[in-house]
Amino acid sequence: MLQVSDLSVFYGHLPALRGVSFGVEKAELVSIIGSNGAGKTTLLKTISGLMRAASGTVHFEGDRIDRLPTYEICRRGIIQVPEGRKIFPRMKVLDNLEMGAYLPEAKKSLSETRERVYALFPLLAARKKQLAATLSGGEQQMLALGRALMSRPKLIMFDEPSLGLSPKV
Repeated sequence: MLQVSDLSVFYGHLPALRGVSFGVEKAELVSIIGSNGAGKTTLLKTISGLMRAASGTVHFEGDRIDRLPTYEICRRGIIQVPEGRKIFPRMKVLDNLEMGAYLPEAKKSLSETRERVYALFPLLAARKKQLAATLSGGEQQMLALGRALMSRPKLIMFDEPSLGLSPKV
């Protein structure tokens, strides 16, 4: 499904990634683990088209995507849930969710997809008219994931998904 080959990315003259290669198959869960500053966020941004690689390639479903604009990568079904959630705090929960359904294919099944998200996260249904800023950190993370699901993605990439969540013992 996703194939990253010999990817190198620089910030100016400073290397952020060197020769990174890996693959992700359909229905596979992959975790990129590393210390702060290891390049995890840079890797996700490069796959998403928010940054350009100095060398290497990214293929998705057999097509090369590393030179495509970000909107085209989204259109093909790759969605990123960024670090810090990046919700729209002054908008209602429902409006935040519907921001995720901006692709034409997602708009066609908006009601059905929204109900699927509500089934996964009943709290979002209960708070759909509430401002997103009033949600707790964990609830905002649910909202960010729900928004990603609204686009009906083929691949979701999470950057620091547990950031700000309260651990349960």
